[in-house]
Amino acid sequence: MASTISPRPDARFLVAHPAHFIALGFGAGLAPKAPGTFGTLLAWGLCLILQQFLPVLVIAFLAIPLFFVGIWACGVTGRAMGIEDSGAIVWDEVVAFLPLAALASSSLLLQLVVFGLFRLFDIWKPFPIKLFEKNLRGGLGVMFDDLIAACYAYAVFIVIVVVMK
Repeated sequence: MASTISPRPDARFLVAHPAHFIALGFGAGLAPKAPGTFGTLLAWGLCLILQQFLPVLVIAFLAIPLFFVGIWACGVTGRAMGIEDSGAIVWDEVVAFLPLAALASSSLLLQLVVFGLFRLFDIWKPFPIKLFEKNLRGGLGVMFDDLIAACYAYAVFIVIVVVMK
């Protein structure tokens, strides 16, 4: 298995193992700047494609098995990189944002709002996100903090939607 200690993986690392391909968001994590934002954009794009074939709730619940795939893929990739939660690992953003994008699918404005909220909470990491990030190890730790950020984003999003009506 290919291994590197570089925090900046390349295309060769991406295709060296299926877990790397998944964890690096099919290449979105190779973005030189703001890879997490690119991972979130990937989720948005995937959601738009999936909406052509699947109901919104199916897309939202698809995040559950993808979360468990992410625990494995992010764990394998983090160990191979020597950096447990490298910024290049973006599957956590993909999985956490997918249900948000699906549930906000009624308008472009709502999609932009939920996108901004998710990125805000993912970057800001209010309590208890930093606590989980610090104490959970491996792939679960990588995946879990973004799940909490998505919960914050969804809660604020619901308040905004209720206020707008």
